[in-house]
Amino acid sequence: MELPLRRYWDLLSQYLKPLRFKVVLLTGLIFSTIGLQIVNPQIIRYFIDTAMAQGDNRYLLWAALAFLGAALLLQALTVAATYVGEDVGWRSTNQLRSDLARHCLKLDMSFHNEKTPGEMIERIDGDIADIAIFFAQFVIRLCGNLLLLVGILVALLWEDWRVSLGLAIYAAVALLILHRMRSFVVPHWKAAREANAELFGFLEEQLAGTEDTRANGAVPFVMRHLFKFNKSRLDKEVKGATMTVYLVATWAFMYVLAQTGALWAGYTLFSQSAITIGTVYLIIHYTDAIFRPLREITMEIQNLQKAAAGIERVEALHRLETKIIAPTEVERPLPAGPLAVTFEDVCFSYNDNESVLQNISFQLEPGQVMGLLGRTGSGKTTLTRLLYRLYDPKVGAIRLGLNGQAIDIREATLPDLRGRIGMVTQDVQLFQATVRDNLTFFDRSIPDEQILQVIKELGLSSWYQTLPQGLDTYLESEGTSLSAGEAQLLAFTRVFLADPGLVILDEASSRLDPATEQLIERAVDKLLKNRTGIIVAHRLGTVQRADQIMIIEQGQVREFGRYQALAGNPASRFYRLLQTGLEEVLV
Repeated sequence: MELPLRRYWDLLSQYLKPLRFKVVLLTGLIFSTIGLQIVNPQIIRYFIDTAMAQGDNRYLLWAALAFLGAALLLQALTVAATYVGEDVGWRSTNQLRSDLARHCLKLDMSFHNEKTPGEMIERIDGDIADIAIFFAQFVIRLCGNLLLLVGILVALLWEDWRVSLGLAIYAAVALLILHRMRSFVVPHWKAAREANAELFGFLEEQLAGTEDTRANGAVPFVMRHLFKFNKSRLDKEVKGATMTVYLVATWAFMYVLAQTGALWAGYTLFSQSAITIGTVYLIIHYTDAIFRPLREITMEIQNLQKAAAGIERVEALHRLETKIIAPTEVERPLPAGPLAVTFEDVCFSYNDNESVLQNISFQLEPGQVMGLLGRTGSGKTTLTRLLYRLYDPKVGAIRLGLNGQAIDIREATLPDLRGRIGMVTQDVQLFQATVRDNLTFFDRSIPDEQILQVIKELGLSSWYQTLPQGLDTYLESEGTSLSAGEAQLLAFTRVFLADPGLVILDEASSRLDPATEQLIERAVDKLLKNRTGIIVAHRLGTVQRADQIMIIEQGQVREFGRYQALAGNPASRFYRLLQTGLEEVLV
């Protein structure tokens, strides 16, 4: 796998541009450290030659003090460059994390159904962690050491062009060999990153189902598969590390050759009286100094191997495009008030092999309530997802609005569309945040007075009074501080605050005790007042308030009509469901 320089530079410059002041500061620090690393050996060379010539001790003392001061300054500048470089690296890649997370949140549900949360955590955090390290190390070491390498060669050119030419050839050959070997190593680190993502995906899935796993005796299965994922990860990490060892071993061999050549060149030139003993030291020191930048460049190549794999995976993620396309023409806002719902010959499938909805057509008038019935897997939930544009139909159109003014939902913006539809399900998602943020979905424009009024209307006052800090009380994400009924009422509060024109209740009153269910039923009555509603239900009681009934079987509309007409027609499917018991027939 190759990482073209242009692609890397585009990514680097995009995220370093907002930090250009710190980048300029870092550049100055790097150039200062490079200058001191080149000057310091010159001071020692002067000290050695002066001592060999039995020069004035005062000059030796001044040379020693100059070297000590330069060495201390070099250490201080190195620490400063390291700090600024790490700061630049992490700030830039934190922005990359944010952009990548925002991009993933905009992708349609087909992407999220294929990727586990654990895998996405590894993709967004783990991959970028390697890129962050590379950003910081690249700026400090790779660029700095390349400049140091050039500076050393120029300094040696003043001493003897033959030595400078020999070291230049050596450095070029070393870099060429390391560059060639890099292409063999990167695929192994990419495979290691993919193995990490698979491991985290498996762990997330199993930890989320710990209760079921333990209750059903599946712990041995989990441990066996955990061993397999860990073994795969270990094998790929070892393979990548082994290939890196080849790089280090190759460089060690080349270092021995370089030092041997430096000793030979220094001895030969000194024997010919072409250079002083101080210059011999200078040649040996600069040869070793060339080894240091090349050695660190080798280390950076190891970081590059990991970062290149991460960059490729990040770019692959960025290249993914959502199938939910924003309007290309003038956006049409949805009207206020209850919304009419129209499905026109809608067909949908999650993949090309199996159709989920087939030629669904119906019309629900503004302010009416429709009971949506069907067996598990019949397509009820899919229909509600289409209304939200979590997916787009393969064929047909879905329209919302007023009679005669309904618009295709693909012509509305996603924020407007989803802001005009409210949904309550039996599984309420809570966040590790305050009660206020959980109720408003982090919308700070909603005043506290409005929140408290809705809490009172829904019968949550007794629960609210138990909160130690009122709306500022912190809730746990898994709902440990709320009962199932309280969580349901909290979800109703969210919808009330959003004031949508269409409300979808997806089995919202299931799994509740009778007393709590009565509170929920009163909340449903208030929520559906002056709003269009769709009630997805398995239970007879939840559809008694419906104006229209629609029954879906195997992705097709089997029956659609007014509640009273279908309930009083012995030939209707709904009539037979009422007689036999809705729960028994549809579950």
